[in-house]
Amino acid sequence: MPEETPGEIRIALVQGSVRPGDYTAKALALVADELLARDFQVDIIDPTGVALPMPGSEVDWPKAERFAETIRNAVSVILATTEYHGSHSSVIKLGIENLGFPSGLAGKAVGLFGIAAGQIGAIKALEHLRSVCSHVGSIVLPGPVSVTGVQAVLDEDGKCLDESTKERIRGLVTNLIDYIKESICPRFCLEEFVRERAA
Repeated sequence: MPEETPGEIRIALVQGSVRPGDYTAKALALVADELLARDFQVDIIDPTGVALPMPGSEVDWPKAERFAETIRNAVSVILATTEYHGSHSSVIKLGIENLGFPSGLAGKAVGLFGIAAGQIGAIKALEHLRSVCSHVGSIVLPGPVSVTGVQAVLDEDGKCLDESTKERIRGLVTNLIDYIKESICPRFCLEEFVRERAA
């Protein structure tokens, strides 16, 4: 990683909803656009095309393995969830369950992104998701973003109509990139230096 440019760094975005036309996908597309504009590689994981198994299933699921591999190959991850009944979606939890133990999220920088129709936003969902991610060993970044009143903020085509929401999404991306540059890249540089000296 020490010689990598942003265009060689992969960020995985996990969509925590399977509802057709869901605003989670539209909001996450804005995050992807911001990352692509800064020349990062982006993998958007849409759970509707993955068909993740329930925990404990012994059936061979090649799509689930590809999902886990995408997470393993990512430098960092952004998890997006709607708020259901005061918590994160079952879809995002099922994704985490399918990352094994030790988790594929262990040691990875994770940004949290919540979407909700109400004016309170996805605060409770993000609080619960932070707890789960911390438990599996993720480095949960500060500054999670919750989009409130999402139907009024995004139009049918996914265009953001609110400048403050645009700025918060940019802030989520900037926070993630700053962590990569300040904490992840220097660590890999040091490891590479030690390996070269030991050779």
